[in-house]
Amino acid sequence: MQTKIKPAKKCYEHLGGKLGELLLENFADKNWIARKNPADKHFYITELGEKEFTKLGLDLSKIKSEEV
Repeated sequence: MQTKIKPAKKCYEHLGGKLGELLLENFADKNWIARKNPADKHFYITELGEKEFTKLGLDLSKIKSEEV
C-alpha cells in the first residue's frame, strides 16, 4: 500500500510551494503580516502577528529587523 504525502518545499531560505502560499494567505487574512502598500512585494510582521507567532513558540528574534 502506497502512502500519499503532501510536500512542504524549501526554496533557498524560505518555505515555498503551495504550503508556503497557503500560510502566507492565512497569516495575511488574520492580519499577522501585512504590506505597507498593496503594491509592495514584501510583508512585515504586525503587532498582532508578533503576539500570535510567539504563542506558537516561534522565536522572532531570529528574524533580522530592517529599517523602515
